[in-house]
Amino acid sequence: MNKERLMKMAGAVRTGGKGTMRRKKKAVHKTGTTDDKRLQSTLKRVGVNTIPAIEEVNIFKDDLVIQFVNPKVQASIAANTWVVSGSPQTKSPDNMEHLKRIAEEMQKQVAAAGATAQAKEENDDDVPELVPGENFEEVAQETKA
Repeated sequence: MNKERLMKMAGAVRTGGKGTMRRKKKAVHKTGTTDDKRLQSTLKRVGVNTIPAIEEVNIFKDDLVIQFVNPKVQASIAANTWVVSGSPQTKSPDNMEHLKRIAEEMQKQVAAAGATAQAKEENDDDVPELVPGENFEEVAQETKA
């Protein structure tokens, strides 16, 4: 390297003019916090509320279980949006008996909820029976008099 080129490179790292100190270290800009801020502002627009005191969240997906221990859970019922943030662990339900039991109970609850919803839909079309022995027209005329 020649002396002119070396002086030109050294001049590029000065913070001021000739005779000032050079920078001690290179400034590193972080973009990770901007992504988090952008996500939080979007969630605020959706209208999510924090749900306190949730110790564990298990997401059952095919043959895997994604488990969050002490997660931050936010929900917006109107937007049908749930946000679970924390450190996830991917596990197999075969190794964990209590997760297998929970999965079976959830499947039973979903099946039962579907059956009751179907029964309610069938009963909604029916006209309710009147109370036997009462004539509502007579009661209405008595109240007028």
